Amino acid sequence: MASTKLKKRILFLALFATGLSGIVAEYCFATLSTYFIGDSVKQWSIIISLMLFSMGLGSRITKSFDGNVFKLFIYTEFALSILVSFSAVTTYYLATQVEYISIYIYSMAILTGMLIGMELPLAMRLNEDFQSLKLNVANILEKDYYGSLIGGLFFVFIGLPYLGLSHTPFILGFINLMVAILLLFIFKNKLKKKEKNTLYSAAGFIITLLIIGTIFSNKIILYGEQTKYKDKIVFQEQSIYQKIVVTKWKKNYWLYLNDNLQFSTFDEPLYHEVLVHPIMQILNKPRNILILGGGDGCAARELLKYPSINKITLVDLDEKLTDLFVNEPELTQINNNSLTNSKVQIINTDGFKYVSETQDFFDLIIIDLPDPRNVELARLYSKEFYELCRLKLTPNGGLITQAGSPYYTPYAYKCIEQTMNQANFSVLPIHNQVLSMGEWGWILGTKTMLSKNEMINRLGNFDEASIPTKWLNTSSMRLITSFGKDFYSKTKLDSLETNQISNPVLYHYYNKGNWDIY
Repeated sequence: MASTKLKKRILFLALFATGLSGIVAEYCFATLSTYFIGDSVKQWSIIISLMLFSMGLGSRITKSFDGNVFKLFIYTEFALSILVSFSAVTTYYLATQVEYISIYIYSMAILTGMLIGMELPLAMRLNEDFQSLKLNVANILEKDYYGSLIGGLFFVFIGLPYLGLSHTPFILGFINLMVAILLLFIFKNKLKKKEKNTLYSAAGFIITLLIIGTIFSNKIILYGEQTKYKDKIVFQEQSIYQKIVVTKWKKNYWLYLNDNLQFSTFDEPLYHEVLVHPIMQILNKPRNILILGGGDGCAARELLKYPSINKITLVDLDEKLTDLFVNEPELTQINNNSLTNSKVQIINTDGFKYVSETQDFFDLIIIDLPDPRNVELARLYSKEFYELCRLKLTPNGGLITQAGSPYYTPYAYKCIEQTMNQANFSVLPIHNQVLSMGEWGWILGTKTMLSKNEMINRLGNFDEASIPTKWLNTSSMRLITSFGKDFYSKTKLDSLETNQISNPVLYHYYNKGNWDIY
């Protein structure tokens, strides 16, 4: 028979473990919600709020229960272990079968939150036998909160980057299950023989279920992923920042980040040649280049066609992305091994942080980042960021940024142009038809106040014989500066706000675009 002191310690250990698994469960649902629905700030806010509210409902439910508290606690842990373990695999599978996956994710978050909310009041009632009310409440909450801290660190540094969403939920499920089994042995005197046998059998069944789920989770998730893409998945990675997927059809590859197409080898020169060569033509032989983003190495590949360049610093947040395009032979042929060139230095850090802290100055900054679909990305298209970049440019330096589609997200495109203008760049909008992505746009700017006509004239001097390109030539250099009339609302254009960190309007403009037409 376990001593009172041992029972108390085991109960506290159980609360620590459930606090850990509870917080990680919330983060898993928030990550799934971001991946399948988008807008990370919005989804994390919704999921955390829903789960906290549901925890309140769970606590309320326990008020009306007057039966065997210990048995209910064990059943709660059993239910949580199953629910949490299969949260990711069921979401990936159902995402291929139903249109509104958000309903399922939110429902799972609510149900999980209710079960988590039942744990604490039930544990307090169990602990009444060992401690006074004052010590009971303090100690139970203390252990739960300590577990939450460790759980958060586990999710950020181990769970998501190394175990991914396929195995992290099963780790949580096993934690809840082991807690229940341990308590079963320690507090077995609280149960009748028939009840114990039933719970032992249930525990055995759940162990088997979780082991099978763990073994087949990768295959289920791969199936769910594959059904989202018409081409075969050849590489996939879940980094701490994003889901990286590369698909292949015949000899062509497609790169997706969080389900959003970044490029296809079928037509990527139509994007990367326009990103690099026009600004190189306008500036006076830039030698020291900074690329923000561009972890696929294609922008670096185009820059290396210029012998005058001395150094290219490529700053991309995601090490897993750059590693993929450094180490995988099928992918390094896309960028001509540009990322292992002696002129190229890769730094894996946040672009805003790097530009803020670097002591280096650059002749050219190329911003090849994902679209500003959320607040985090929108800050890299802000007036403050462009002003920082301007400070890090040499006197005759310049900058170019990808800016989304001038037709599918016209107000976002114009907002970026206006924001760069407000940061004291002389700007020139350009665009091109990228077959797999639609009509695409960039905004380039110079630190010296060149007029648009002067920049266009410089583009016309492009010597296509000296720079090997697959699409871009002298005549297309002039065509990419030509736009038709603004057929979208002139009223809205006149009322566009500048994108600032304190007023991140850009991602609203972007998300209200016309992508459903494409």
